Amino acid sequence: MKSKIEKEKYIVDQMILIYCKGNRHTAFTPCEKCRELKKYAHKRLSNCKFGEDKGFCSNCPMHCYKPDMRVKIKEVMKYSGPRMLFKNPAAVIKHIIESLKQYSFLK
Repeated sequence: MKSKIEKEKYIVDQMILIYCKGNRHTAFTPCEKCRELKKYAHKRLSNCKFGEDKGFCSNCPMHCYKPDMRVKIKEVMKYSGPRMLFKNPAAVIKHIIESLKQYSFLK
């Protein structure tokens, strides 16, 4: 079974690919800028201080992304999030459930 971090890396990969296909000119592999963002996101996920107990980065009290990379990943997620419903509906449903769980624990 894949770890939570590995699952998140897979989802980030999918989102970056959707974004790159929709906003750039590559069809099968991400462009150089998107590959750099993917590499950076993987590094941040691998080094997350919360490990397997981590929540979603958007709910995290500690933002480990550099400001410019944070802007880029937010842009990718804003574009790709709705499109993930067609690419990987199960992941979207799991994300919604996990978001609701995290939100209820924060209150």
